[in-house]
Amino acid sequence: MKLLTRLIAVFTIAVATTAGAQSFETQARAAYVYDITTGVTLLEKNADVPLPPASMSKLMTLYMTFEAIADGRLQPEDELLVSQHAMNYEGSSMFLRSGERVKVEDLIRGVIVLSGNDASAVLAEALSPDGTEAGFARMMTERAKQLGMNNSAFANSNGWPDPIQRMSVHDLGILATRIIEDFPTFYPIFAEESFEFDGRVPSNSQNRNPILGLGLGADGLKTGHTAEAGYGLVGSARQGDRRVVFVIAGLDTAAARAEEGERILNWAFRHFAEKQIVEAGTRIASADVWMGEAGSVGLTVAEDLNMLVPIMNQGTVDAEVVYDAPIQAPVTQGQQLGELVIKLDENLPDVRVPLIADANVATGGFGVRLKTAVNVLLDKVAEEPATDDMAESNT
Repeated sequence: MKLLTRLIAVFTIAVATTAGAQSFETQARAAYVYDITTGVTLLEKNADVPLPPASMSKLMTLYMTFEAIADGRLQPEDELLVSQHAMNYEGSSMFLRSGERVKVEDLIRGVIVLSGNDASAVLAEALSPDGTEAGFARMMTERAKQLGMNNSAFANSNGWPDPIQRMSVHDLGILATRIIEDFPTFYPIFAEESFEFDGRVPSNSQNRNPILGLGLGADGLKTGHTAEAGYGLVGSARQGDRRVVFVIAGLDTAAARAEEGERILNWAFRHFAEKQIVEAGTRIASADVWMGEAGSVGLTVAEDLNMLVPIMNQGTVDAEVVYDAPIQAPVTQGQQLGELVIKLDENLPDVRVPLIADANVATGGFGVRLKTAVNVLLDKVAEEPATDDMAESNT
């Protein structure tokens, strides 16, 4: 029987980087910063702790609304009935009236720009399997799990305080990324700075997102605040070819939220640069092949590997090649055989990249199988301890 061994080859890749980037210190209770372009997580602080998300949980209602429009269950021009339940919500509001009908596109803007608790409830009741906001909240929890948001649970559509309503900042980062990537036609709405719905309460017509209009490329997504949750923000910005998503939660004031959002964007864009780590097709390591026409196969990456690295000094990136050895023949070119584990910096999470075979290796013929069997037998004999008779004959 073939014995698999987990092999780890440690090596370094020369690249412009720093021996130790200074970690970003944030006042937020929890924080998560992710570079969408390169797939690198730049900062995690209590990232997987479920916290009260306040109005940031409206992003889940929006995502599911966008899905409903995409698959034809809802149209932007549809007019939805406002229930008494939706109208009764206090806090941030579109000031909807029970019995009136409002277009879906207006409700979406009401949620994004005005953070309307009532608008969220109207959308929720329309999409709920039983016509209630509670039924929609159960759908939210189930859909969140499907999206990989494992630290989220919902009791309502808008983040109204409830002991069940919880999301981690990591989950919010996942959700923000999915909105940006899955619904590019709707995402520009998040950058709209005002929405005057039907002329109602002009003083409540401004987007609460404090990083819009600062010249940092910010174009989304959602603020949140309750007494329990503190002040939070899910934000995103694009500069050049790079896009960053960040989430901060648990700040004491709106001013602190605004300052922290700006500081994070400046840090993320100015202290990291995209570098080529490995060129596609470059043989990084060789792996032994069991019962193959060739005794080994090269390991490489499928595409050029570009990553964000700190920019302060010149240095190297530590990396490991990890695979189960020996590889069983046959091997197909492009087949994933292991992982390249890159350690950018002690303050950043490891990055794991699939390693693939750079060539085909067919199963060996009779001669290869015979040679392998002999070698296994010889290795087994060499490992057996000497018997008493053998020991005596050597005295």
